[in-house]
Amino acid sequence: MALQKTSEKTFLYGTRAVMEGINSGREIDKILVLKNLRNSLIQELLRLARDHRIPIQRVPVQKLHHYTRKNHQGVICLLSAISYSSLDHVISQAFMEGRAPLIAILDRITDVRNFGAIARTADAAGADALVVPLIGHAQVTEDAIKTSAGVLNYLPVCRVNNLKSCIKELQNSGLQVVACSEKASKLMYSVDLTGPTAILMGSEQNGIGIELLASCDLHVKIPMAGKIPSLNVSVATGLVLFECVRQRSEL
Repeated sequence: MALQKTSEKTFLYGTRAVMEGINSGREIDKILVLKNLRNSLIQELLRLARDHRIPIQRVPVQKLHHYTRKNHQGVICLLSAISYSSLDHVISQAFMEGRAPLIAILDRITDVRNFGAIARTADAAGADALVVPLIGHAQVTEDAIKTSAGVLNYLPVCRVNNLKSCIKELQNSGLQVVACSEKASKLMYSVDLTGPTAILMGSEQNGIGIELLASCDLHVKIPMAGKIPSLNVSVATGLVLFECVRQRSEL
């Protein structure tokens, strides 16, 4: 199997090598396929990737050459630096231990350093897991792991196909889902965060998607006194998570 490692990510290249990686159960972030490349073997690979819910991205040859100039056959798959966890297992484990689960859901956080910083803060706050979407999220690179101070090596990260469905499942499991939005009317101090809770955070550019906002139980905001009415998403996540810690410490 053609296995290589750059400073950022381990990857496989070559159509059959990538298919073998999928079938062997390797954790794969996404598959890069050369634009306009179409043949029977590629179609088989694409079907296999879809069956395993692996994101596929069509890219120019320059993108593939960034990883290797060897005979990649127009196909490279990026292997995850971590193993993803089952959200059901994480929630069940917390309840079995007699704890109120605390989850951070991240909607379209694409900067790897922000993701790493959020992971480090979430661990410090005692969060049980991070939840990220299958598509549209920062990849777990060595850079992200370094920024997390190694936390991403052991803090559960749960990758889900659809955040809206995930929110519904969390609610059915007894968690309240709280969206942090600057447009909310309630301050985070005014709501009860002591019970089983999932905090939803959105990207700095676009915030939380409208459909996801509508799915949440509560909307809260962080009080802001300065001229710039927003914070870096990793800082904002830390403030909300530690408000959960503060409230729970007073029980």
